[in-house]
Amino acid sequence: MTTIDTGTRLADLVTAHPRLARELERRGLDFCCGGDQTVDEACRAAGLDPATVAAELAAVTAGADDERAPWATMGPAELVDHIVDTHHRFLWEELPRAEALAEKVARVHGARHPELAEVRRLVGELRTDMEQHLSKEERLLFPRIRELAGTGEMASFPCGSLSSPISVMLVEHDRAGELLARLRVVTDGYRTPPDACASYAACYESLAQIESDTHLHVHKENNLLFPAVLRLEEQAADARSCRSPA
Repeated sequence: MTTIDTGTRLADLVTAHPRLARELERRGLDFCCGGDQTVDEACRAAGLDPATVAAELAAVTAGADDERAPWATMGPAELVDHIVDTHHRFLWEELPRAEALAEKVARVHGARHPELAEVRRLVGELRTDMEQHLSKEERLLFPRIRELAGTGEMASFPCGSLSSPISVMLVEHDRAGELLARLRVVTDGYRTPPDACASYAACYESLAQIESDTHLHVHKENNLLFPAVLRLEEQAADARSCRSPA
């Protein structure tokens, strides 16, 4: 059976074993925005026993294929395309659907379940924030990343370094994480009440899928894409310095 070291970062754990993403989520361990935490640090902060959690996670990986997912070894340009085709496409389609369901469910069931007004508000905020975020990545940041990966230069980027827009994306990721965490609390972990109709169940299922997909989406950007881009940018700067006349 695979042994999991409690000193392993959560981000590295999910990159090596993507199936553990859901297991970490179930335990409230943040592997995307909080991916720099070790298993030990995250468990202690959550009031969990690190050794027990490590053993449980190792049991999940037992007998599984240890090869990393294809996205774990992609270069920046390829990873950008993967993120857009997989996660951006999902959110562009699912966020409007989730908001429509939240509005319908709040209208029909709100009198008996007043928390649905807060669910509707949070889903609306999440959709607005995430759609603006996706647009900025697709129109501004990702084209520059492709350019840098392809040529080693960013002639068309007026502000020079990509560290500034990446910092903005990181802040927006944190904001999305906060909204999703609040939704999980308000919905009692997306648990539907006994009188829930099909739309109620569909709404909570949609929100759970958005949460899971967004966590993995943010993990790929925060812990793989952005560090790789900043390294590539640093290498390009070093190469330019070497070419400059003394």
